Amino acid sequence: MSFLIHCPNCGERSAYEFRYGGELKVRPKPGGTEEEWYRYIYAKRNEAAAQQEWWYHRLGCRQWFLAERDTRNNQVLRTWMAEP
Repeated sequence: MSFLIHCPNCGERSAYEFRYGGELKVRPKPGGTEEEWYRYIYAKRNEAAAQQEWWYHRLGCRQWFLAERDTRNNQVLRTWMAEP
C-alpha cells in the first residue's frame, strides 16, 4: 500500500522514495540499566494511533526527518526536520 509523505526539503513524494527508520524514542542516559537499553532497542509501542517516526528520503535529498503518521490509515499528519 503506497501513500504520500511530505519531505520538508523536497515536498510531497511517494512513500516508495523513503525508508522507514522506526518510532521516535528517548535514548537512555549513559550508564542506563540493561532493562532501559533493552526497551529502547527492541520494544515497540505498535499502537493503532498517531505516532512520531523517523524517515529517510533515500531517493531524494538523502536527509533524515521526523513525521507524525496515523498507523490506522497511513495518513502523514505532519513532517519536520529534527533538531540537532
